[in-house]
Amino acid sequence: MALLEVIDLSKSFGETVAVDDISFDVEEGEIFGLLGPNGAGKSTTVSILSGILTPSRGKVVLAGMDVVHSPLAAKAMIGVVPQEVALYDELSATENLSFFGRLHGLSGPRLRERISSMLETVGLGERAREPVKRYSGGMKRRLNLAIGLLHQPKILILDEPTVGIDPQGRVRILEVVRREAESASTTVLYTTHYMDEAESLCDRVAIMDRGQILVQGTVHDLKMQAGQKDVVKIAGSFPDEDFASTFSDIAGSKVGTVKAEEMLISVDDAKGALPLIIDRLTSRGASIRKVEVEEPTLETLFIHLTGKELRD
Repeated sequence: MALLEVIDLSKSFGETVAVDDISFDVEEGEIFGLLGPNGAGKSTTVSILSGILTPSRGKVVLAGMDVVHSPLAAKAMIGVVPQEVALYDELSATENLSFFGRLHGLSGPRLRERISSMLETVGLGERAREPVKRYSGGMKRRLNLAIGLLHQPKILILDEPTVGIDPQGRVRILEVVRREAESASTTVLYTTHYMDEAESLCDRVAIMDRGQILVQGTVHDLKMQAGQKDVVKIAGSFPDEDFASTFSDIAGSKVGTVKAEEMLISVDDAKGALPLIIDRLTSRGASIRKVEVEEPTLETLFIHLTGKELRD
């Protein structure tokens, strides 16, 4: 069941169209990625979904409620982690969490329990009493995430949450998002221009550019739409024969190069085809030492669709 529905949504600023008639839905409990380069319209879309901006056309429905017509009820269900860190530098992590928790109606033992839990979750428990101005960029990002999760929102909206932080901090944030989605059944809308994050984290994705959604679906489905294939690289020794017809019944198969100690085969779905490929080769006398699968990426898909690098 769709928790969030975005229907024919558009937003213009004067003559500039930032969001151009987009539609998508996010199922309850899933992680949905909104992907695209800087300036694609992702942040404007997030601002509309969270009730900060009013759409020029279209509507956003959250749990059956129109976000524009019922803003307070809708906002109570949303946790937002903005692209720009939103913290009070002179306050400690605990004080920041307490302030934002009270804005969401938390108080007393319940607020203290949630603050303690979130500090532990994002790894800031030992530095909870320090002023935020002493924190690194990654620590501030993690505290920002804790604030977004504090009131246990029905849907968590993250806008480029890992921009400008070190690899360790980035991994920690992704782990927290994944764990919260699984353990607390939190629905997540995740915007990013880092394709590896989307591939490892998201159930479904939509690729956005120039205010429009180009394609959407699972990562595997999108690769198939673009005609991208997996490449199976096999190291070993192979008998001197023509292998072209050996795999003809495997969907999308094509034998690339066959050298004395290496064979390349492109297929639609390597995971499903690999056991059959290995069985066919060994039955024909091949000796296999190593098998690697190179999958197409969302970045190659974006280039295929737009003809430019994703981070342009």
